[in-house]
Amino acid sequence: QVQLVESGGGLVQAGGSLRLSCAASGSIFSIDVMGWYRQAPGKRRELVAHITTGGITNYADSVKGRFTISRDNTENTVYLQMNSLKPEDTAVYYCNAFAPRLSTRNYWGQGTQVTVSS
Repeated sequence: QVQLVESGGGLVQAGGSLRLSCAASGSIFSIDVMGWYRQAPGKRRELVAHITTGGITNYADSVKGRFTISRDNTENTVYLQMNSLKPEDTAVYYCNAFAPRLSTRNYWGQGTQVTVSS
C-alpha cells in the first residue's frame, strides 16, 4: 500500500505562484509514476502533470510552460511548481501514485485546494 500526503495549496492572485508537495510512504519502491490531477467544480478530474521514476515528464497543454513537476526520490516527494497562475487553475489538486505491481494500482492523496483570484 501507498500513502500520500499533500501540502501547499492556498489562495493566490492571478499571476502568482504556489508550490504543491506530495510525500509518499509505504510501498514506495513499487511506484512507477507520480502525478498531479485537478478537479474543478462541476468538471471531471483531469491530469495536470506526471513524472516517472526516471524523470520523464508529461504535462497537460493548459499548464505547459507555467507548471513544473519534479521528484525527489531520496525523500519520496513529488512537487508541482505553479507559476503564472490563472483563475481557471482554481481546483482541488490531487496527488496520484501509480504502482502497477501492487494489487491496488492507483493511490490518491486527500486533495488540496488551490484558488486563484482575478
